[in-house]
This record gives sequence, C-alpha cells and structure tokens, in this order.
Amino acid sequence: MGKPQPSQTTSDRAQAAIDSALRTLEAEASGVDALAVALRDRLGANFIDAIDNIRAAEGRVIVTGMGKSGHVARKIASTFASTGTPALFVHPGEASHGDLGMIANNDIIIALSWSGETAELKNVTDYSRRYGIKLIAITAVADSALAKVADIVLALPQAREACPHNLAPTTSSVMQLALGDALAIALLESRGFTAAQFGLLHPGGKLGALLKLVRDVMHTGAAVPLKPLGTRMSDAVIEMSAKGFGCVGIVEPHGQLVGIITDGDLRRHMRPDLLESIVDEVMTRTPKTVRPEQLISESLELLNSMKVTALFAVEGGKPVGIIHVHDLLRAGAA
Repeated sequence: MGKPQPSQTTSDRAQAAIDSALRTLEAEASGVDALAVALRDRLGANFIDAIDNIRAAEGRVIVTGMGKSGHVARKIASTFASTGTPALFVHPGEASHGDLGMIANNDIIIALSWSGETAELKNVTDYSRRYGIKLIAITAVADSALAKVADIVLALPQAREACPHNLAPTTSSVMQLALGDALAIALLESRGFTAAQFGLLHPGGKLGALLKLVRDVMHTGAAVPLKPLGTRMSDAVIEMSAKGFGCVGIVEPHGQLVGIITDGDLRRHMRPDLLESIVDEVMTRTPKTVRPEQLISESLELLNSMKVTALFAVEGGKPVGIIHVHDLLRAGAA
C-alpha cells in the first residue's frame, strides 16, 4: 500500500499559516520602511535634538511606557545601558506609588505611547514638568496629550498593525523598538563607544567570551614554544612535542619572531635528513600573529580563515604568548 498522503485540509492549514506569517512580516517591514522615510524628512531634526539632549544629560535616561509600549521601553533601556548610555526603566504604574523617587533632576525621560493618551503616564509627565526634567515623547499622534507636554516629540508615522483587526500592537511595537535601537546606536557611535568598552558591560556568556582579550587567555613564559635561528630540527620537534601547541616559533638573536614551524611544515618537508637540517630551511617566514590587546573574536576569525589552530601573540615584534583554539573553546568563544 502506498503511503497515506496528507489531507488537503492539513495542507491548506499549513499554507494559511505561512501566508499569515508573511503578511505579518510584510506589515511590520512596511512600518520600519515608513519610519526610515520619516527620519530622512521631518523626524530627522527632532531625532538629532533628542540625541544632543541625551548626550548632554548629566544623569540617566529614564524610559517608561505602559502595556506593550512598556515592554518595548524595558528593552530600549536595556540596550541603552549595554551600549554606554546609563538608563533605567520606570513602570508608570509603580511610579505613582513611590518610584518617581527613582527619577533625578538631572535625568532625561523618554516616554512611549503609540496613542499619546496613556493615562498612567500622566504622573510621570507631571513630575517631569514640575522639576524641569527633559521629556522626550515617542508617539504616533503629534497633537496627543503626551506630545503637547513633551520637550521633544519623535512622531512615528501612522502604520497599520499586522493584526487583521488592526488592534493588537505589532507593527507599532516593532517601530517603537526600531526607533529606540536607532537612538542607542547613534549615541554609541557619537561617543566612540568601543568593542572593548562593550566587553566590560557584557562579561557573561558567549558574547562576553568573544569580547575578552588575547591577553586574558594566552599562555606565557616557559609555556611558549620558541627556538632560535640555527636550531637543529630534531630539537625543534622536541620543543613542539613538549609544549603541545603543534608549532614552534623561531626567533632571531634580538628575540624578534621571524618564523614558525607547524605540523603541516613537517609533513611538507618530510625527507630522510629532515631532523638533521636547521629550522631556517623549514620554517614559514613572517607568520601571522595577534596582539595581546586584540579581541578574542578577531583571533577566532583569523584562526578560522587561516585554518590553523594556534597563533603567537607579539609586542614590538617579540613573542609574549600563544593562543590555541582549545583556549577559545574553554573560554566559551568557539
């Protein structure tokens, strides 16, 4: 008997789910496209004003919102904080019951509300007006209650929700989030926030591992396999075997790294008198190296692109350490 074929009903349901997903993605993408158009036009000047005011603020960025806007606000605050802009989410409901005390006079507030009429935000906006705290509104209604009290209005273009009833916040949430990311990255770039600084704020997980420095994981001192020019290959092979990195670095009289011999070099030069020859005849000259202050992520990329397992770390041309792909595995970066 032949294998039973899926019913037409099952097939139709599967296709309907894919069609629905595609409509959602298209709707949300169109919202982001509309936001990009607005930034190139009328929204651009206010966006720059917002960046300047956030940079000038001596305190933190307080991000607030209710409902889905509140969830987006939490993520925006987190992105700010992780990219060098100190930020904190304050729930507008809790703010009315004491958390207004989290907001200092030198802070700046970003309030999210698609309609601009979120009643729970009123106590936060009143507090900002009472104490002269700068207020940035992210809303789709430029003449809303929130927009009218704000110092800067980032007016989002109107867009239809992906929800077929045009009710559930979907496209609007994506647009709010995209604008928040745009603010965070513009601030990051304007401050010259580096990958190393990013690493200080992300010490955990694989991302934290990739943002460690070569210096943090490299082997140093007597563990580094090195031999001088003129060494017999028999001694170089013993050094390679003893240190266990599958290679040995060759240095000139002043300690500069001038070559490397790897397991691959041994195979390529295999001959009866190989162990009687000198390293100068076998080594690969001007080997690729890394710096102790280089990111592990860059070293991993170099190891992968060269299809090698170890790299010497050099300072001033002299080898000060060595890293192996196993070190990156142990660090969680590979």
